[in-house]
Amino acid sequence: MENPANPFARGYYGFEIRRVAVISYDDRHPQTFLPLHSSQAHLPDDKVAYHACIFNDDFAMMTDGQAVPPEIDTLCFGSGTVQAVFHGIWGRTVQGSFVHIGDCTTLESAQGVIRNLQFETGVYSRAWEISTAHITEASGRYLCELADIATPSGFLFVAFRIPYSPAVGIKLIATPWTDENLMYVEGITAEQLRQEHLSKGMPEDLADVLALAGRADVRMLVFDADAGALDGLTVFEEEDDTPS
Repeated sequence: MENPANPFARGYYGFEIRRVAVISYDDRHPQTFLPLHSSQAHLPDDKVAYHACIFNDDFAMMTDGQAVPPEIDTLCFGSGTVQAVFHGIWGRTVQGSFVHIGDCTTLESAQGVIRNLQFETGVYSRAWEISTAHITEASGRYLCELADIATPSGFLFVAFRIPYSPAVGIKLIATPWTDENLMYVEGITAEQLRQEHLSKGMPEDLADVLALAGRADVRMLVFDADAGALDGLTVFEEEDDTPS
């Protein structure tokens, strides 16, 4: 399956919080932003802000009340004062780049921002209703047949009919369908799950849509002829089931 972008994916993921010291060292130069040396990563913010330090291009080393090993001291060429401590929030985009999102003055505030960005209630953007134009008629029939029987457990989803509607729903299980999560939960990779679907007669276009939805941690997916199309997802012509 070749698809460089996932239409179901939204927002940021893979967050990291990186603490940096904002160092003032020369009126003729701008402030510099550096992480603490790993040996001082345990220092609380109040032992860093407004205290003297030495630094190089890679890290800062606090000197007020701190023992500085000679081998570290020789690596540092600058000295200054930490004016503030920032907790930088970083995350990956759906395009795969790792970007700086923003800064907070406390670790707790940064963690709160990440909680909001992650939508840890577990409901936001995990239920989707999309057009049946995104699957072929053969896939539509396949789903309806699955909805009328006990879906095989190895599929990691359950198909169901929606009363008084031609729409068909799918409850995905063990998402996200990433190699890391599936290996932890089921002992398989995402490609192995896709091959399991194909080996049981699932049309390839349906397997592709489910793989994308599962990778994006979608839990409920409804196919409805009256629903809107999802931008970026393949649309099939009704007459010949060819993608457009």
